[in-house]
Amino acid sequence: MDRLLKSISYIFHPLVMPLFAIWFYFEISPRFIPEDIVQGKLISIFILTILLPILTYFLLKTLGKVNSVHLETPKERLYPLMLYSVIIIIVLQRIITPSQAIEIYFFLIGLLISNMTCLLMAIMNFKISLHMMAVCSVFMFFVALSIHFSININGTLALMAVMIGAIATSRLHLKAHNGKELIIGAFIGAIPQLVLVNYWL
Repeated sequence: MDRLLKSISYIFHPLVMPLFAIWFYFEISPRFIPEDIVQGKLISIFILTILLPILTYFLLKTLGKVNSVHLETPKERLYPLMLYSVIIIIVLQRIITPSQAIEIYFFLIGLLISNMTCLLMAIMNFKISLHMMAVCSVFMFFVALSIHFSININGTLALMAVMIGAIATSRLHLKAHNGKELIIGAFIGAIPQLVLVNYWL
């Protein structure tokens, strides 16, 4: 059970969730988007939002700015969260534009707001669950997409709900967070997506 719960934390890592959300959007979107453009965007987003943060982590670890991949203290989260905010801004400026995919554009803006809120809380020496922030952002985005495109993705939403429960259980079991940090993380992830729906739904 311990290995399973640890695996859940790694498989559904916050770095993976934005790429998963964007891939899912391209899979269900009724709009015609050439396959080569989709592949190019997914590869670019993978490099920027997953590969670059991983490489930067090793640099920060070498410099003594972080102690482990778990970023256990608010102080350790400052540089990674600042970097990730910059990465999202680059993606918004260079890869995803409103004219190409307004839904993803506002999803990323919501993610940026959530990420900067987490950064502000880390500056105030308060740690929240980045796992819950990321997965709840994606869940709310999927709900909005199902309404926007008038498609039935209830199965996906049910699996996402199970995923949220599994992630929360994993973080509690590993003593990475308490209940308060999980709940605040969930709200920080979901609320910006819910507010920004007004601009594209």
